[in-house]
Amino acid sequence: MSTTTETVTSDRAVVISVSGTDASSPVLSPLQSMGHRNIAPPGIPHFSDISSKRQWQLEHLAAAFRVFGRLGYAEGIAGHISVRDPEFEDRFWINPLGIHYSCLEVSDMICLDMQGNVVGGNKSLPANAAGFTIHAACHLARPDAHAICHAHSLYGKAWATFGRPLDMINQDVCYFYKGHTIYDDYGGIAFGSTEGSNIAQALGDARASILVNHGLITVGATVDEAAYLFTLLEKSCQIQLMVEATRLPKRIIPDHDAAAIARVAGDPESLYVEFQPQYQLEESLDASFKR
Repeated sequence: MSTTTETVTSDRAVVISVSGTDASSPVLSPLQSMGHRNIAPPGIPHFSDISSKRQWQLEHLAAAFRVFGRLGYAEGIAGHISVRDPEFEDRFWINPLGIHYSCLEVSDMICLDMQGNVVGGNKSLPANAAGFTIHAACHLARPDAHAICHAHSLYGKAWATFGRPLDMINQDVCYFYKGHTIYDDYGGIAFGSTEGSNIAQALGDARASILVNHGLITVGATVDEAAYLFTLLEKSCQIQLMVEATRLPKRIIPDHDAAAIARVAGDPESLYVEFQPQYQLEESLDASFKR
């Protein structure tokens, strides 16, 4: 016979474990906890060969751009998403300059090394110079940051004006509890390496940063994680602005509860799954991004 045990920790997080006759029953993963009857949805897939993994990464990269386009994050030629190559860790894939997010396909992506040399993919168009500077600096500073999203989205730019972190005013923004920073030393368009390095330094080990007078940046173990976090950060900025406009008193979620939410819902597998409905929608609307 098995028994279910709930342990309430000092910060009120609940750890659920199912114990059977053996003494080594596993603790449920966050994904199992989210699924009814502890059935986890499919997580990050595993691949037996590099080429299949690379194609999967690039398809999800192109899909993330389609999502950003549909959500209105495009601003002229600004904004970029990158993903580290699965075989060569000193290389990453990024979008070319001057193609709208909503039109991007796998074949459009450019592979660069950390010195800015084009080493694969589309060689007919250049990458965004500032995009290379920012993404190379962040990839170098954060070996765990396999994907990076940066865009000049509407509400992100608006909230970034204040140089303030987001308040923990709802469950979803708690994903960023002690996980987002402020870069408050804007140095202009990142054509030189200094601005990129400053952004990477301000990001630190966080999953996101609000760049004052600039925009937003998020990182993740997968494109899906980084892209979902970006959409959540943008929406959180919108909600914060709406709340601020009322001038009414705010109810802030206590630290212990916010920390528990960030820990349970903020792991790479869960954040990957959070993005899959958006990916599936892009597939159903127009799967040409896979070309």
